[in-house]
Amino acid sequence: MRTYHALPAALIAALALTACQDGTGTQDEGAATPQLTATATTAPTKAATDKASTTGSHTAAGKAANAKTEDTHAKGTKPGTAAAAPAARVSCNGTNTTVTAKPVPRPLNHMLITVKNTGSKTCDLTYYPVLRFDEMQWAPQPMEESKPQAVTTLAPGESGYAGVLLSAADGSGEGGTTGHKLTVAFQGRTPNSSGGPSAIPRLPAQGVYYDSSLTVTYWLRDMDEALSY
Repeated sequence: MRTYHALPAALIAALALTACQDGTGTQDEGAATPQLTATATTAPTKAATDKASTTGSHTAAGKAANAKTEDTHAKGTKPGTAAAAPAARVSCNGTNTTVTAKPVPRPLNHMLITVKNTGSKTCDLTYYPVLRFDEMQWAPQPMEESKPQAVTTLAPGESGYAGVLLSAADGSGEGGTTGHKLTVAFQGRTPNSSGGPSAIPRLPAQGVYYDSSLTVTYWLRDMDEALSY
């Protein structure tokens, strides 16, 4: 006989509320420029004087450029480029996504939940969806073998998926009944915490049959993978 698990308190509250409402630079010290010494019989030539003047100017300019480069590196920015902050990521939930739930012909007794990011920011689908048909007080458990290596992240316009096993194909499930309303709750950054408003996708008019075998995958990026469990 299957063991039922009570819904976490935070998620029950979220579900109920939804149902009611809807390098340093190197400096040039001019070491390569020889020092000219005047004698009583030999004066510096004009070419040598011009060379010394030019070298000194280049050395001063080099020091100024290096100082500017060091200051730029110290601030961690590139010359002429403003530092841009990365776009903030948020949790996917009922306010920034559209959610659909559709039974599929194959595999048998399965349903596919699709979440599409309709917001302007990248959002995270954390853990797995918490499902509630009608007024059920137990939470379908996740298929641990479906847990991805990383959080499923959706850029605006992208979709994520979860597969749902509705009932046992061999009839071994208990308490079979038909659900007419489905609430999909989103988890937060920690397990069993609320990730924000839930969603209520439309079900077929005849409802959806399920029994105690009801289980769900983690959120995944690939639809076929979500239906492979």
